[in-house]
Formats: sequence, structure tokens, C-alpha cells
Amino acid sequence: MSLHATASETRPTRHIPEVMSPAGYWPQLHAAIESGADAVYFGLTHFTARAKVGFVLDELPDVMRTLHARGVRGFLTFNTLIFGHELREAARTLAAIAAAGTDAVIVQDVGMARLAKQIAPQMEVHGSTQMSITSHAGVEFARSLGVDRVVLARELSLTEIRSIRQASDMELEVFVHGALCVSYSGQCFSSEAWGGRSANRGQCAQACRLPYDLMVDGRQRPLGDARYLLSPGDLMAIDHVPELVDIGVASLKIEGRYKDAEYVALTTRAYRTAVDAAIARLPNTDLPAEKLLLEQVYSRGLGDYFIGGTNHQKVVRGRAPRHRGVCVGQVTGIGADAIRIRTNAVALKAGDGVVFDAADWRSPEEPEEGGRIFAVQQVDVHHVDVRFARNSMDMRRIRAGDLVWRTSDVDVIKAAKPLLDPQQPVARQAVQVMIVSEPQQPITFVWQLRNHPEVTVTMQQPLHDGADVRPLTEALIAEKLGRLGGSAYRLAEVTVMGSAPVALPVSTLNHIRREAVRQLGEIQAHAVSRQIADPDLRINDALRAHRIRPASVDAPPQLHVMVRQPAQLGAAIAARPTSITLDYLELYGLKDAVAQVRAAGIAVRVASPRVIKPGEERIVDFLVRLDCPIVVRGAGMLQDVQGVAQHPLVGDFSLNAANVLSASLLLDAGLTRITPTHDCNAAQITELIEHLGGDAVEVIAYHHLPVFHTEHCVFCRFLSTGTSYKDCGRPCEKHDVGLRDQHGRVHPVIADVGCRNTVFGAQSQDASKHMARWLQGGLRHVRLEFVQEHPTQLQHIIQLYQKGLAGELAWGDIAKSLRTVAPSGTTEGSFFVPENHTIIPLL
Repeated sequence: MSLHATASETRPTRHIPEVMSPAGYWPQLHAAIESGADAVYFGLTHFTARAKVGFVLDELPDVMRTLHARGVRGFLTFNTLIFGHELREAARTLAAIAAAGTDAVIVQDVGMARLAKQIAPQMEVHGSTQMSITSHAGVEFARSLGVDRVVLARELSLTEIRSIRQASDMELEVFVHGALCVSYSGQCFSSEAWGGRSANRGQCAQACRLPYDLMVDGRQRPLGDARYLLSPGDLMAIDHVPELVDIGVASLKIEGRYKDAEYVALTTRAYRTAVDAAIARLPNTDLPAEKLLLEQVYSRGLGDYFIGGTNHQKVVRGRAPRHRGVCVGQVTGIGADAIRIRTNAVALKAGDGVVFDAADWRSPEEPEEGGRIFAVQQVDVHHVDVRFARNSMDMRRIRAGDLVWRTSDVDVIKAAKPLLDPQQPVARQAVQVMIVSEPQQPITFVWQLRNHPEVTVTMQQPLHDGADVRPLTEALIAEKLGRLGGSAYRLAEVTVMGSAPVALPVSTLNHIRREAVRQLGEIQAHAVSRQIADPDLRINDALRAHRIRPASVDAPPQLHVMVRQPAQLGAAIAARPTSITLDYLELYGLKDAVAQVRAAGIAVRVASPRVIKPGEERIVDFLVRLDCPIVVRGAGMLQDVQGVAQHPLVGDFSLNAANVLSASLLLDAGLTRITPTHDCNAAQITELIEHLGGDAVEVIAYHHLPVFHTEHCVFCRFLSTGTSYKDCGRPCEKHDVGLRDQHGRVHPVIADVGCRNTVFGAQSQDASKHMARWLQGGLRHVRLEFVQEHPTQLQHIIQLYQKGLAGELAWGDIAKSLRTVAPSGTTEGSFFVPENHTIIPLL
């Protein structure tokens, strides 16, 4: 018997969206495979947005062999911002990732996207959702970096996704299930502001899941049980799978690298079933049961938030920030050893875990009562008495009216169990066998994977003579070759071609089957050969190419001021800074404000929104027509105005330039200056100034850190009964709103022209401690940003910085004055440099 096997890295054209599952580690990886995932995404223990889970680099070849042997693609999350001292390690890690056979690397940092393509051009690069891509222009900017696929922001509706799909042939990936961040991914600085832990560096502290008081015009607004007013429910888009298939989305992504294997198994299986039904254009008869399982296995309250359209009343219920599961009823009575519950259609049983939800009367800081049910007794059609193990609960802390949630279900665990054993394959790849039999010729068996046609095994069986040789029927051939149980394959089809009968000993078919299975497995698991460039050479070349833009040493430092309220404009003009940037809630009135600044003889700039969605192109057009420099806050906006704007463009912090490669790439894309991301500390900002040149960097030295930037509108949710800007009554124009945290700090909330909210830190960040070092390094552009400062405060703060830049007042004295002038005091915040921080020379 002769054998010929082939495999190709060329990816087949996919008309069916892949189901992509998360994997924190091996148990989740195996669960995803057995539940029918087409692709799995996972991270290493570094350079990943989920720093608590992941594989070590040495495990990566085994991970990829495991996935490929089962016909599953593997995507590695490399989705953090990279600092300058990490560039060499990042380049070497990218080379190792490519060498391990990883199908794609998912990146946030724009410099890493380009570097990955330079190191391993045959490896796919996917733009992470942390790139905040919300428009066709954002997709095209990603394409210019060498990105092969983009993961769209979770805040897009189906209509908006369809619009992007119709405008671009780029592969689009869409989140369909799991936790939602209240902030746009990549645009959250709450962990950085309040704990020195960057969400863009994989260290999210989940400040959005904490309780806050709503302060309206200085007074607390009662919220009832909605105490967690920044904690969204969890996404479930399973009802929309048919439309996503129709749109042509390339991948349906399930969130959850922190979730357990049961969650991965059941969510993957549910979406696998939904996709298969949609492709076959059949009703998904399993949908009601699957949705109940999805709610049970993990849920903060499931819904088609954002993807199904805007409804601010639903995104954040606010009752609790954690897993709730299924609501099963309400407490009607408390006995000495039993709790009576009026149940809905969901049955309770021994072994189920429940929690008693007393959000209506209990403080959010108090722990809830709950536990596993020991016994259930049916009282009548609507009521049951449940009992728990002795002394396991404090019955005094439960009241009539408390909601009851089933947080765990023994039947769910049983449903997931068959999908968790990697030794017993459940998901099998369909294989088709073509047999060619011609007179006086060896019989040829071609084994080909149906979903991976590039994987083929061809066998030639010599002609046989002897008493045990007889013509075999197609039914017998299919029966013998189909005995694939225990393998990773299932026989989908046998086709016999040729004019001669298939005459072989029956035992030969068994041998052919075993050999084909072995060869198919070896081909799939075999690492592909790739061209990988020397990472050290690539990073050196990149750094040398971007050591540019020397500062104008003799030019005096320039002070730029940003105001967000018309009431602040007069004070800003009176202080006469180098320029004034307008970042107003409304476009209306902006043109007059531009004229007012110009009439005073001061340079004027306007700030763009951070997010531009399909249908909002008029905002771009309006800002360009103002005929003045623009502070650009999104990659899509930068793509839109390249070659159109006639004035300088300044890249803002939200472009997330954290290293010289990313900063230089953005400068090459048409920016005059770049503002470092708020993830950079003062020493890292110094590095950017010294490498790029002071004229190419604009540092925000005084500001309130924009901790959350969210599609969810707090004004609409809590100050109206409307669902969107169409019927909310625009309370953002009438009220000052802030969120008071558990420490008593009130964080201002402001809406932008797209009705998106930004929550600003209460304390002002002040960089005066570091100004002398930056100026010595060549910094020439300093920005002060104001939120709700009174005009007199604003004018005083500007004057302090003007004196510092002129050398008339020591920076230490300025810092002391600012602590008393700023509305809620000052903090060093994200500028803080740890004692162990070291600067590694880039070249």
C-alpha cells in the first residue's frame, strides 16, 4: 500500500461564521473543542488583557498541536499596550508565537500590529476590540496596519454591523455572548486612576461593578434597588445568529477567559447549534432550552444589549453586579427551619444553589444569604418549602418579598460533563472517502476532511488475489470504514467511482481505516513551516527608522487649554494661552465659539468624539468645515480626515500610543503631535519626548482622568423614562450629574455629541512634579483640561502653569497651590513612577 498525504496552511474560504470560544487554560480549551468550536482564543501569562489566566510560552506548541489535531484554529491574545522597555521582549515573543503555529495573534497596540506582520507575514493579525473600531473608516485604518480581521466594538447594533460589512470586505468578528464592559474596551482608565492597575495592561479592577450614588445638581437622587448603576447585564445574541449569518460576519465570539469549563462547554454548544440551524435555514428547536442553560451557567441578566439596538433602560438593571442565574421565585414566608417560596415555572430540587436577593432593603456592602438546598417539599401548585443544612444560613436575614435566584443547577453540571473529557471525543470532524477502482489498477482511497479540504490522505491498495477476496458492497464498505468511534473523525460520505468492483479482503478495510485516521491526525497536528524574521533585527530597524523629529530647542513651551463648557470660555480667553480647544456637548454653538476665540487672537482647536459610528459621518464633516486644527481621538476619525483636513491634527490620549513605534506610526499617518496614553507614567512619557522630539509630543499636565467612556447613558437611564436620545428629553443639557463612590468622592459625568457618557475622576491629576524633567528633555507642548471647574478656578490654574513655564514660579510651589485651587484636590495619579522603574535604552 502506498500513501500520499497533503496539508496546506491556505485557509479555505469560509461562508459559515466560525464559533469562537474562550480558553483560560487546558480544561476550557478541551471543553471548547468537544463542544464544537471552530476556533479558540487564549492568552499567555503576559502581554494579554486577562493577566490572571493563560498558558506559558513553552506550552504553546502543545496547545496548537492539540487544536489543529481536532481541526480547530488557535488565536492568541497579545492585546495589551506595550511599553518601550518591553519592545524587544514583545518582538521575540511574537516570533515564538508564530513559530508555534499560532493561526492568528489578536493585538491592541497599533505598533505591535505592524511589527507582527513584519516578523511573521504569514501569520494572521486580528485587531482587538480594544482598538475601539466602530466604523468602516476604523476598519480601513486597521487594514493599513496589515490587520487581516477586526473585532468590532460590542456597542454596535446589527444595523451598524451590516453597514460596515457592506462597506468593507475585511473579515469582521463580533462578540455574541458574555460579560459587557460599561466602557468601550481600550477606553477605560478607572483601574489606572483608582488603583494604579491598567485595564489596557490586563489588570482590570472592575470598578464598574461597584455601587455608586447618583448626584444630580449636588443632591443625591434615590435609585431604589439600582445601586450598581455602571454594571451592565451580560450579552446574549443567540436570537440574532440568523441575521449575523446573513450579514456575513466571519466569526461569532464568546467572552469568558475567566469562566470555568462548564460555561465554555455549554455556551459553545448553544452557539454551535444556532449557527448550524441558521446555515440549514431550519428553526432552532433547542433554543428555549439552550437559553435557559445559558442563563443558568453564568448570567448577570442576559439580553441583546447594544447589538439589538439602543435601550438605556435595559442595559444596566443595577440590582446586583455578579452572577445571578435564573430567577425561580419570591420568598413568601420564613419558618424555623424552612423558607417558603412562590415559584415560577422553574423547578427547584435538592443540590441546587440559591441566593436570596434583598436589594430592596439591604445595604450593598452586606453579604447575601444563600447556599445549597438540602430538601424541597411541594406545598401546593405554586409554593414549595426549601430546607438547608443546619446552621448553614442566618434565617433572620431573609424577608418575605426577597427574590430567589438559582445560581447553580445540578442538571447543568450533568449536561456539561460529557463535553469535559478530552479522552472521549464528542465533536468529530466529518470525513468523506472517495474510492476509485479501475480494471487492472490499484484501488485508490482518498480521505478528505469536509470542513478542511486542504487536509487529504490518498492511499493506493494493490490488487489482491485469493480466496478471501470478493467484491464488496458500498454498504459494507461504509460500515467498515465508518467504525471511527474513539477517534476525532466521523464518516460523512463514501463515494465509489470506476468501472471495476472494489474487490478486497474485508480485513484490509480495517487496516486502511486505522492508517487513514493516524495519518489525518499527524497531518493536522504537524506544525506548518513559516518564514519568520529575526525579531531583534526587525525591532532595531523599526526603532532606527523612527528616531526622528528633533525639538525646536529655542522655541518657548506652548500652553494649550481645553474647555468643555461655554461658561468656561471667557475665563480661558482672558488667560490667553497659546491655544484653546473646544470639547462641547453640542455641535450647535461650536461655530460661534470658534469665531469668538479667533476674534481674541488666540489659536483655536476642536476635539473630535472618541467614537464615530455608521450614520454619524456628519460630525466629521462639521468639524472639518470649522477650518481649524482638530484633536483626533479615534483611529476611524484619523482615517476620515487624512488628506481632507487643511490644518494640523493632534492625536489624543485615546489613540493609546504607549511606545515609540505606535506613536511614530500615528505620526506618519498624518498627525502633527501625539498625546501619550494615560497608561504611561511620567518616566515613560519622558522616553517618548526624548525619542520622538518635544515638538511631536503634547502632554496633558492637568486634567481629570476620563475613567469610563460608555455608550450607556446615565442621564437617559436615571433621569428619564426614554430609551435613547430620541425620547429621553435631553436631561444632559439641564442637569449636572456625578457618581459618588464609597469614599465620598463625586465623579462628574458629561455626555458628548453622540450621547456617549464620560465619567471623569473627581480629583485632578497634576504633573507639575515632573514638568522640569520633561522641559529639560525638550517638551514644547503642554495641555490643561477642565471639566467642571469654575471660571475663576480655571483662570487661576492656567496662570500657575504659565508662571511655571516662564520660570517665574517653582514647580513645587505650583503643586502646593493646585492642591487648594482644584475643585477636589489633586493627585499624581497615573504619572506616578514606581521606585523599581528602570528605563532600558531603546537602541
